[in-house]
Amino acid sequence: MQITTHEARTLGPFSWLKKPAVDGPPAQRDPKVVERVSQMLLDIERRGIDAVRGYSKDLDGWSGPFEIGADELRKSGDTLPADVRAALELGYERTNRFAVAQRARMTDFEIELAPGVSGGVQYIPVGRVGAYLPAGRFPLLASAFMTVGVAKAAGVPAVLACTPPSGEHGAHPAVLYGAYLSRADQVFAIGGVQALGAMAFGLIGDGAVDMLVGAGNAFVTEAKRQLFGRVGIDLLAGPSEVAVLADDTADPDWVAADLLGQAEHGPNSPAALITTSETLGCNVIAAIDRQLETLSTRDVAGAAWRDYGSVILAQDRDQAAAISDVLGPEHLEVHTCDDDFYLKRLHNYGSLFLGRWSTVAYSDKGIAGTNHVLPTGKTARYNAGLSVARFVKPLTYQRAAREGTAELAPAVERISAFEGLAAHEATATIRIDEIGRHSGVFDGTPAVSR
Repeated sequence: MQITTHEARTLGPFSWLKKPAVDGPPAQRDPKVVERVSQMLLDIERRGIDAVRGYSKDLDGWSGPFEIGADELRKSGDTLPADVRAALELGYERTNRFAVAQRARMTDFEIELAPGVSGGVQYIPVGRVGAYLPAGRFPLLASAFMTVGVAKAAGVPAVLACTPPSGEHGAHPAVLYGAYLSRADQVFAIGGVQALGAMAFGLIGDGAVDMLVGAGNAFVTEAKRQLFGRVGIDLLAGPSEVAVLADDTADPDWVAADLLGQAEHGPNSPAALITTSETLGCNVIAAIDRQLETLSTRDVAGAAWRDYGSVILAQDRDQAAAISDVLGPEHLEVHTCDDDFYLKRLHNYGSLFLGRWSTVAYSDKGIAGTNHVLPTGKTARYNAGLSVARFVKPLTYQRAAREGTAELAPAVERISAFEGLAAHEATATIRIDEIGRHSGVFDGTPAVSR
């Protein structure tokens, strides 16, 4: 979430109350990562499951079975604290309900464009999806809801899930329970690049997947980038981002807490405050310093705030909205006296959280129902987060009856001739000749049926 010199000129005068210490985007493609991922994917494609087993043993210390049995998956929640289990069940229910509502509003249709000419759309689900469920520094327990569960709500027939092995027990039980709730068809204890390669090359399950989804580290993201084309992907996500847009009515302690709530994702996670109040901006900086003193994740969140944190003072609410659209943050909170103004004015964000009571963590854990697989690195300018729409293909079809030829063929014939595409022209001409140029079809009178 950087503002370039050119972007700053287009925005007009504004002030920095805190600038990032690091001058540059946090998510650069590391040539060493690119090379390593390329080597691994080539090796996995050549040697198959043996390569997957080798990487799993070397990188994750795992040499046990890959697939999690149906009985183990079903019992995965038994060892969880009752309150955690109940919270996960609530998160799945909310996320599923929102996804089902989205799918219900994507309806097939057919429209008559002219007599004898119609076109339509059918929403057809992707056939097979592979979901990556991260479980690194912090296991993100709601990931299965956002990927596996949303794919199933979209009608995907087969959804595989891979999650990194966890110690001697196969996989993190809470991650497995999330996959179970989300109705994953098969779950495998495989992590990293080898997991994506195994799913894309058809080395696990009943065949290669058509699409890969889910967040991960730099290696996972690079693997998705290199596999794109062979399979579809959701998006290429970088470090988690948050911005808060606030005025003088906002509570600095709440704003500070919400900025740190996303900064703790990683030491290169950007967090930005855009405000029309210098007093609020200064108070938020002070509140962050206070909260970091006792925050158990201060080593991570503090580094992220120091290196990638920013506080920007806008002249008015229009400029504040313009600055936010330039940043295009993954998560955007609005704490103002007129949140609806920003709802109508803002255009570039992954997901929007309106009002001081709407914190990003509600969505992160699935409790708010919306998806947390979202665009980063300013890609919200042209991209949206994961939803049922990513798992269905709006496939068009058309019908042309004999009587529709009068509406279609002459124009196609003339355009094709002008372009010099003789074979295109012939496809129209042959149909015109079949009816007969002088049968009455082409002078506005009904054709004689054959």
